[in-house]
Amino acid sequence: MRNIGVISDTHGLLRPSAMAALCSSDLIIHAGDVGKPGVLEELRAVAPVIAVRGNIDKGPLARKLPERDVLELEGCRILILHDLADIELDPREAGFQAVIFGHSHRPLIETRDGVLHFNPGSAGPRRFRLPVTVGRLTIAGGEMTARIIELGTLQQKPASSPKRLSRAAACAAGGVQNAAARASREAR
Repeated sequence: MRNIGVISDTHGLLRPSAMAALCSSDLIIHAGDVGKPGVLEELRAVAPVIAVRGNIDKGPLARKLPERDVLELEGCRILILHDLADIELDPREAGFQAVIFGHSHRPLIETRDGVLHFNPGSAGPRRFRLPVTVGRLTIAGGEMTARIIELGTLQQKPASSPKRLSRAAACAAGGVQNAAARASREAR
């Protein structure tokens, strides 16, 4: 079983509640509008990160991020992009089981023509009256399950403060220990 944290539209703000929600992830997908490179650095302290460029990502950060990416994991093909309006193919015909996207700030889990469409919503600054959310994608035996996690509005701090990086490293270490304990239990 794989636990994938899904986050989008951080706009340079990585909340402690988002880090806590993503802490047990085997992999993290950021669906664009990262805002600041420090966001990705902190996420990488928890798990490997796949990130795509959003419309606010400019300069050196934008040059490091692809417009879209494809993840193949446990028999599932997943297309990752920021704005669903930019999709130029039929996901089902192209062999995708899921499309992960952001941009609208509206969380969404919907199956369209047999393909999971998953927007984790926005984890960054609150926009309009939309909730602040991240997502979790679980893959087991070739099947995917998605869920939205609504975040509390704990104290907001800028990405990459030394204190937050050390907390992220501690969280990642705990996640590795939890994963080892889980594997040990499953082996019994």
